[in-house]
Amino acid sequence: MSKARARAARRIAAAAAYGGGGVGLLGGAALGVLLTEVALAKRVVGGNHDTPPHADGRYGSSFVHQLGSRPLVLGMLGDSTAAGKGVHRPRQTPGALLASGLAAVAERPVELRNVALSGAQSDDLERQVTLLLAGPGRPPDVCVIMIGANDVTHRVPAARSVRLLGEAVRRLREAGCAVVVGTCPDLGTIEPVYQPLRWLARRLSRQLAAAQTLGVLEAGGRTVSLGDLLGPEFAANPRELFGPDNYHPSAEGYATAAMAMLPTLCAALGLWPAEEERPDLTRREGILPVARAAAQAAAEGGTEVTAARGRWALLKHRRRRRLPSHAEATPQPLLRPAAADGEGH
Repeated sequence: MSKARARAARRIAAAAAYGGGGVGLLGGAALGVLLTEVALAKRVVGGNHDTPPHADGRYGSSFVHQLGSRPLVLGMLGDSTAAGKGVHRPRQTPGALLASGLAAVAERPVELRNVALSGAQSDDLERQVTLLLAGPGRPPDVCVIMIGANDVTHRVPAARSVRLLGEAVRRLREAGCAVVVGTCPDLGTIEPVYQPLRWLARRLSRQLAAAQTLGVLEAGGRTVSLGDLLGPEFAANPRELFGPDNYHPSAEGYATAAMAMLPTLCAALGLWPAEEERPDLTRREGILPVARAAAQAAAEGGTEVTAARGRWALLKHRRRRRLPSHAEATPQPLLRPAAADGEGH
């Protein structure tokens, strides 16, 4: 299965690179059955229209007075998962969790700017990047992008999705930002979705995640797979890891994803010990052909993929970091207004 996913990822990435339509997300023969399943799933999935909590602000205020502690700037882009839909307190959003965790590791304050939009597809990333880079102050030091689920559910051609993501990563890298992408989650884990939609959703979301990895590495970013994090753990604990709408993560679900992404965020900024950047064979890490690394990561959540050289990539299973307590994850408002969060479904 990993070899087949690697081949599909290469085809999608190649189509993205050369401007083709790529592999369609739905086959014609399955469409009738699938539309019926979708109609049934919509009755019980994603039924709330709450606006995600606004979490922009400064984290790690205890480090403000340290010598040379100019704040790091963290940008969040993407869809409802990046915005934090499904929770009600700013400190529970992935942006707040990552900002407070990054502040603790760097021992510097971190300013969070979140331009993610609920319901966004990859074609909204151009607007979000422009909004983030045109905002007051300097460009972010590091950006986190979480995107892909809505591309699958809205049948966006995978090659187009990958191309748009790659363009966004490239623009951010040219502006001097390190970029970490949380790839498309495994939509086959959504509890009320039944077969055959569950099987197809899993297949398509993992194919897209693998192709996203190829596109992101080509553009100079790093990826962390969220697929399996929203897989066995979510399937085993749906009441704990999914929110009230049975679609978006709960506070515990976002914390699980943030713990997996924080080490890669720190590594992208050079905050991780040098020895941690070498592959550890005891944790099944290594240098692999990039397509194989992308396919393997798509099936195992928390797996980081970073470009090595040529067509090779470093696959790592980093140890998850403990996140700061709720008290440490509370933002301090900035004197100037932060970029407004978007609204959507």
